[in-house]
Order: sequence, then structure tokens, then C-alpha cells
Amino acid sequence: MKITDVELMVLKSDGLYNNPEGAEEPLGPTYMGIVKVTTDSGLVGYSDMETAAPVAKACVDTPKWSNDEGMEFMDGLRSLLVGQNPLEVERLWYRMYRGTIYFGRRGAALQAISAIDIALWDICGKAYGQPIHVLLGGKWRDKVRAYGSTLFRPTPEAMREAAQVYLDQGFTAVKFGWGVFGKDRRLDVKLVEAARKALGPENDLMVDTGWFVERTAKEAIQVVKSIEQFEPYFVEELLHPEDYDGYRQVSEATTTRIACGEQEATDWGFQLLIERGGVDVLQPDLSRCGGLTVGRKIVHMAERANRLVIPHSWSSDLLTAASLHLTAFQRRAEFVEFNTSQGPLSRQLIKDPLRLQDGFLKVPEGPGLGVEVNDAVIEQYRVA
Repeated sequence: MKITDVELMVLKSDGLYNNPEGAEEPLGPTYMGIVKVTTDSGLVGYSDMETAAPVAKACVDTPKWSNDEGMEFMDGLRSLLVGQNPLEVERLWYRMYRGTIYFGRRGAALQAISAIDIALWDICGKAYGQPIHVLLGGKWRDKVRAYGSTLFRPTPEAMREAAQVYLDQGFTAVKFGWGVFGKDRRLDVKLVEAARKALGPENDLMVDTGWFVERTAKEAIQVVKSIEQFEPYFVEELLHPEDYDGYRQVSEATTTRIACGEQEATDWGFQLLIERGGVDVLQPDLSRCGGLTVGRKIVHMAERANRLVIPHSWSSDLLTAASLHLTAFQRRAEFVEFNTSQGPLSRQLIKDPLRLQDGFLKVPEGPGLGVEVNDAVIEQYRVA
């Protein structure tokens, strides 16, 4: 079996990403990239990617730089993969990484590699007739507890209303993030307090503080300590992604779990988060960190270092499905992130959208990702 094409499609939804004013949902992603890898056997693999999709498309489409063997270091990803065996995921990951190293290593190039890698694992599962978690090494669970992932509302009353909506939907854990958080220290505390009171002591609350708010390590420590009384399961992304030493200071000064990693890439990057950053919860986004090939390495590293892995999976059900496979493969797994947005790029990319059942999401059992892409929806929202 050989790869015959690698395509990155750019999708645009009808509405722009927005912060909610009340209990209503944000619209979700405005733009999204969809990777499609085609083979001569007829098997096709898919993945989504939440990035600057036109930039990532250029990383795929840019032409081959040299015909000399061993001189692949700024080639387009399609040129590096066409004619290759899609089942050799580990070798192809390094071929893509080395082949784009002059303009890659991180950012859009690595994110395109990540999505392609997921699509290759999808093909592997379909070729062998097995779900991805089996190919990763095994399944430790049939379902994973999901936390509803949403944005902060601007008032305590809106927070209480939103929290009740998620309880009514069956969630037993909710993460509020971004939005107005970080603009007013006193309001921040009131918003978290309102969420905790609405959720009650038996349900879990997570807080994403938004790293785009500039904070020193001491200020981040103050943020955590100001809301520790409300018992957040974890507090996420307090500092700039590269502030490893700052994360170490925060982790050592607080008792709450500190989470980070959705912006991180490669197993080398996550090794830094563990050894230098000292964070408690690693949050690899499979469409950014390097795909499932890297995700499996992160799980192994985390198990050796006794850290939790809770993948970031905010974009669509395609990424959530991939994250469910990685989470099923972990010996210890607490949660999977579930984007609560109802926009078309969040909810309509697969024919049978993922559904919450008693606070859990089932791990897909079909071959590959175990979900079927809705080609009609892709064509409806495709702009490039």
C-alpha cells in the first residue's frame, strides 16, 4: 500500500469565534484545517487541526526542494509522503520532521505533521481492522469521564446559569476558561466561587486562566491561592508556554494541580515540562504536539514521572475521538476534554457526533479513529 495524496482543506464557519455574554454557548472555531491522506488501496485517513489553516496548507503544498537523497530539509509534506507506505508511522513522522526542519520544528509545520500523523494512524487501524487504541498497545477502559470545556461568563449570575446548563446536560465536571478571566482579580474570585456553588461539592471544576494574560510567577501563585478554597481539580496555563522555570515555582508553591501543554510540541518539549516545569497535568493537543506517534511517547514519559495526561481536544469530534483512543491506552486516565460549542465545525464534521452518556464518552470501537467523516459538511464549509 502506498500514499497517493495528502490534502489539507481549509474550512470556515458562518460565524466568528465569540465570548458568550450569558449561559449561551460560544460558536466554536471559525477556521479549521482538515487533513485527508489517500492511498492506492482506497483507504483514506482524516484528522482536523486548529491552527492557521492556510499557513499549514502551504507547509503541505510547497514543492520539493532537492532531488538529492538525504537533502530533504525544506520540502512540502505531500512531496515527502507520496509513494510511501502509510503503515510506517514512526519512520514517516521523522521523515516529515527532518524534511521540514528549516521552516518547521514547531508551529504550523509541526501542527500539519501532527494532523497527518493522526490520519496515518486512522489508515493503519482501517488496514488492520482495529481501533487505534489497540494499535497503540491496548485498551484499559471502554469509556472516559468528560469535562465540559467552555468560556468564562462575565458575571457570577451568568456563571451560575451556565454551570446549571452543563449539569442538566449530564456533565459531572466543567472547565471555564479565557473570556473575562484575568482582567479583574476580585471578579475572577467571584466567578469561580459562583461556578463552584452551582456545581456543588460532588462535581469537579477546572479553571483555565489563559496564558495570554501576562503574569509573573508570583502573580500566578497569587491567582491559584485566591481560588484554592473552591477546590479546582486543576488550574491551567497560568504562564507563557515557554516559562518552564516559572511553572516550577508555581507548582512548588501551591497544592492545586497545575496543568499545561496544549501549546507544547514534540516529546522533547514535554520532557522539559516534566523535568524543568514540574507541572502535574500534561495537556498534549494531538493536532499540535506531533500526533499520536508523539502522544504515545508522552504517555510513557508521564507514567515514568507519575504525571497525569489529559489531552487538550477543543476543536471537533474528530480530535476528541483521537484523544479518546490515547486516553483509553493510558493505565491511569481521569478525563477527556469535550468542547461544548455547538457550531458546525465542532459538532457536524462526523456523521454520528459524540454523545455524552451519564457524564462519560464511549471510546470508539470501529477501525482507525472509529468515526465516519461527513464529506458533505466538509464541502459545505470548504474555502480552500
